[in-house]
Amino acid sequence: MKRYISRITNWPTPFPFRNLNFFMVDKERNFGSKPTKEPINNEEGNQISDMLIDGFGRKHTYLRLSLTERCNLRCQYCMPAEGVDLTPSPKLLTHNEILRLANLFVTSGVDKIRLTGGEPTVRKGIHDICSDLSSLKGLKTLAITTNGITLAKKLPMLKQCGITNLNISLDTLVPSKFEFMTRRKGHHKVIESINAAIDVGYNPVKVNCVVMRGFNDDEICDFVNLTVDKPINVRFIEFMPFDGNVWNVKKLIPYSEMLDTVVRQRNFRP
Repeated sequence: MKRYISRITNWPTPFPFRNLNFFMVDKERNFGSKPTKEPINNEEGNQISDMLIDGFGRKHTYLRLSLTERCNLRCQYCMPAEGVDLTPSPKLLTHNEILRLANLFVTSGVDKIRLTGGEPTVRKGIHDICSDLSSLKGLKTLAITTNGITLAKKLPMLKQCGITNLNISLDTLVPSKFEFMTRRKGHHKVIESINAAIDVGYNPVKVNCVVMRGFNDDEICDFVNLTVDKPINVRFIEFMPFDGNVWNVKKLIPYSEMLDTVVRQRNFRP
């Protein structure tokens, strides 16, 4: 069984692994290229609008849509304990506005949409939104990033409504540490959602893990072990600064150090 780990970074992998497949976001970036006037198509063969091609000739065919600011967790690196001031409902995108906006991007060449939040599964009408988005001609991938708290019970319908890819956020495998970090209970619900996603056929199920020194850096290889017998792709994410999340460089573990940890403890050789 192959083990899958990926990371969110634009830096090149320092060396290949025989037993690990590393996936990178924007792996086709080319800073040396010049703008092109030739028509460019996406993977579906649809022509990409000039508005989605930047000054370096890079194609932007991936759209993230935030469905809500609401969240049922209060992760310390993301949100203060008291929450945040929410945008008044009249100023939020309606169902029809989401569909119209998505259609404009898809007809311009976007072929992947990711639904985010807040926590997107708490958005009212999430199933109808997914169903309508998945019916857009030219859309290849409809993904969702979720904390997994309410996912298990909604998953069968979400899959039926067209969700093709899942990212589930989980920063620790220890329930007490989960409660400390998120200021909420529910670790077992996230694990249940991961297993439910596997059961309904998602392959791989992507698990996003923000690594912080002194909190969960001792669990890196425990997360790797999840991938041995299950179709799980763990994405280790560097701790990033946000306004009010008390970011400290001492908590940051660069991806190179994460790789060294895996190589050393799992006896992988480059």
